[in-house]
Order: sequence, then structure tokens, then C-alpha cells
Amino acid sequence: MLGEALAQENPVQFMSRANAKVARAAALKNHWDGPVDGPKLVKKKKIVFIASDMSDAGISGIYNGVKEAGTSAGWWVLTIDCGGRCNQGAAIVSQALDMKPDGIVLAGVDAATQAKGLAAAAEAKVPVVGWHASVKSGATDGLFTNIATNPKDAAQIAALYGVVESNSKGGIVVFTDNSNAYSQAKSAAIIEVIKQCEGCRLLSVEDIPAADAPSKMLKVVEGLTKRYGAKWNQAIGVNDLYFDLMEKPAIAALLANNKVQCLSAGDGSSLAYKRIKSNNLQIGTVPEPLFMHGWQIVDELNRAFSGGQPSGYVTQVHLVTSQNIAYDGGPKNVFDPGNDYRAQYQRYWAK
Repeated sequence: MLGEALAQENPVQFMSRANAKVARAAALKNHWDGPVDGPKLVKKKKIVFIASDMSDAGISGIYNGVKEAGTSAGWWVLTIDCGGRCNQGAAIVSQALDMKPDGIVLAGVDAATQAKGLAAAAEAKVPVVGWHASVKSGATDGLFTNIATNPKDAAQIAALYGVVESNSKGGIVVFTDNSNAYSQAKSAAIIEVIKQCEGCRLLSVEDIPAADAPSKMLKVVEGLTKRYGAKWNQAIGVNDLYFDLMEKPAIAALLANNKVQCLSAGDGSSLAYKRIKSNNLQIGTVPEPLFMHGWQIVDELNRAFSGGQPSGYVTQVHLVTSQNIAYDGGPKNVFDPGNDYRAQYQRYWAK
């Protein structure tokens, strides 16, 4: 485990290991390491895409990837948008089943809150593929498979980059969303790294559910600047949403004199890319390959429709900074790996 290794190191070893991990994560993603074989793509399937919140850049990116990948086969994608409230006990999978789908996508919704619906889907032989529906990847929690970058790996890279950029002198606030297990795993890993950095100081952990962030961020940032002043020089979020909101004039004015460096352990919104390019507020993000994950979702559903097994593919973490933002989709303000994944999937789908 990375955490155990870092805990046994002196400050020099810690920084050396941090630099090495950051360098590997920032390397170009131009080599295909995914599946090389699978069933032919079946035609004309109806998919219900259950979104935790379509206003979230990550969720909308996944949706667009699924639609793009399924177009050639005439897949019909319907949506249910929970507006950030899916994890509050609503029987959302059961609602999707009422729409008579061939398959269901559970995007950003905690599968553990949908146990009854998932059991009904299994009985109806309707496969459900998750995206960030569980902390674990693969077949888990009643899902045919769950697609997700390892949350601990993503969070540790973001935190380690913060350590490197602050020269182990960060005064750090962590922004998280404890309403879902995936974000909880990220914030726990961020905190673990910060505590292992001898010169860093964890100032505060702010639990702000994504659905509430637009209305709460101004008051939270105002309180942080009053409490910590210049001692607050870094912010690490479980996703980019918090920093998207910090661009609002009232919040930006509060941070004008603080020179806070922001880092995200997830998503990779277009606004995050623009901030990194312009050296405005944000210095790094650990984005999801959203379109590529959308194509993988179609591939996994197709494997289920064809009576096969999940591919088992898990993408490796990638760190975007000003140094590598010109590659892997950066010019379009999105993480879209230059590994030719579309052609790789289409090659065996068309056999």
C-alpha cells in the first residue's frame, strides 16, 4: 500500500517517492491497454441512463460517450436525472425498469442504495452497468460491472502533487461530498497523504454535497478566509465542481489575496482545463476519461447482452498540469486519451 510505504519514509524519501508517482501519472496516455477482443456489437438496444446529476460535468460527459458509442448500432438512450438526490432512498432502478429497457446505466448513483431495484433487474435479466456506482471496480453490488478509476489512487496523486508544488508547506482545505462512498474514499486518501507530509497542515475538511455546493460555497469560502487568512494556500477537492463555483465573482473576490492553489482528484471539467491553461486558481486535476468510459459502458453492456463476462478493464490515473495539458485531449479542454480507443472497440465490434 502506498500509504504504508510513505508512513515509513523520512521527509527526503517521501518527497522523492511523491515526485516519482506524480511523474508517472502525468505521462502521456497514448498506448491502448484495454480489451482487444469481444463480441460483435448488437443492434437497436434501449438503454436507460440514470444520472446522479446531469449538471455535473463528469456525468454529462459519460452520457455523451455512451450516446456516441451506441449511435452506430442504433442504440436508444433515455435518461433519468436525479438532480443530486438519487442516493436518498428513491427506487430509481425500479423506475427505470418500468421503461422496459434492454440495459441500465447507473452513473454516480450508489448501488448500495438501490439493492431492491438491482435485484429486480437481475430477475428481469436486465443488465446494469455502473459508473462510480461503487468504490470497487468490476462485478460488485449487484452490477454486471462497475467502471471507475481507483478513487484512492486518484486522490493520492492529487494530494502528492499538492505536496510537491507546495514544497511540503501546504496549508490545505479538503472539499468532499460524504453523501457517496466514492467521494468518501477519495477524501480519506487525500487526508492520509497530507498527514504523512511533515511540513503540511490540514486546516479543514469541508463536507459539501454536490447538490448543495452552488448555494453553500460562498458562505464556506468566506468563513475559511476569515479563519485562516494567508495560512490557507491549497485546496484539494474530490472533483472540479467546487473550483468551478469559485470562479463566481463574489467567491473569486474573497480569494484574490490568498493565492490559493487548487487541485482536483476527479472529473476534469472544461473549466478546470481552462483554469490550468491560464494559471488561474487551479494547478492540476486528475480527470476521468469520460468519453472513453462511455465507450467502455457500451462495450460492457454488449458483453452482457451477448452472454459474456465483463472485460475487467480499469483505466490508470492521469494527472493534468500546465506541463502536459497540450496532449490527450487538452486542446479541446477534456481528457480524451490519444490511445485510439474508438478504433480499438470498433475493430472487434464490427467482426
